[in-house]
Amino acid sequence: MKRTPLDYILIALKGMAMGAADVVPGVSGGTIAFISGIYEELIGTLNNINFSLLKHLKTEGLKSAWNKANGGFLLALLSGISISIVSLVKAVKWFLEYHPILLWAFFFGLVLASIVYVGKQIKITTKDFKLFFAMTAGAVVAYLITTINPTESTGSDMFLFFAGALAICAMILPGISGAFILVIIGAYSPILEAINSRDLKTLFIFGAGAIVGLLSFSKLLKWLFEKYNQLTLAVITGFMIGSLNKIWPWKIALTFRTNSKGIKVPLNEKSISPFNVDGDPQLFQAIGLMVFGILLILILEKISLKKNTLES
Repeated sequence: MKRTPLDYILIALKGMAMGAADVVPGVSGGTIAFISGIYEELIGTLNNINFSLLKHLKTEGLKSAWNKANGGFLLALLSGISISIVSLVKAVKWFLEYHPILLWAFFFGLVLASIVYVGKQIKITTKDFKLFFAMTAGAVVAYLITTINPTESTGSDMFLFFAGALAICAMILPGISGAFILVIIGAYSPILEAINSRDLKTLFIFGAGAIVGLLSFSKLLKWLFEKYNQLTLAVITGFMIGSLNKIWPWKIALTFRTNSKGIKVPLNEKSISPFNVDGDPQLFQAIGLMVFGILLILILEKISLKKNTLES
């Protein structure tokens, strides 16, 4: 596939959107990749990175190996993700601390519209309930994950390695938030602090685990899409439905923890009605941001359809 510089800029922007989503506990970068039309290419590209690529490099040269690995796509996407995580992590922390309702409202609208977008690709019939049951099972699993009480980190190198492997698998799976998995296992705060303080050792160990998890899990996902496309889409849609509980804007804290700065922050939360919120529920602003998130997905969908029409 021949791409122009503008194509790579757009891929980098999609990567930035994925990075921004991955920073927030409750939103999956995989969801952004899916709705922006690059998900299956991403999985296929990751699946091509293996030992045979090294053999290809030795026999065919760097340029041929780069093309085989879809290097331009991967470089543009990873650059966007990296830029976003490094540059937006402080902004996301600020919104989570001072305006959580508005941040969650935007992502709630984003994921809600994404469910419709992905769901339209599933052909559920009255004669075949397998897809319906797969969607329901995915929703139940994702919902149960959002209700798990977070734990405290052990901080060991092995723990950080496996945290990276587990989180990256969730990050590329639409509907399951890698950042929230880090919260559950107690690794979110240490990783966030490592990014802010440029703790290279912690980031290297976490990154090594992420690479191993990413390359392994991508093979499974590619196989699932090739062999059980509709069933996989149904489970992914269910995951996204179940994850809505985590990103519901209005919550009440059940338990608290003290972060590295000595500030008490919510540890476990419960979704409530906006009319039961103590203080300003920011209802109209939140609804406005939800609508904005929905419109953003609709615009992306129209752009994707137009592009596909022109290419065909």
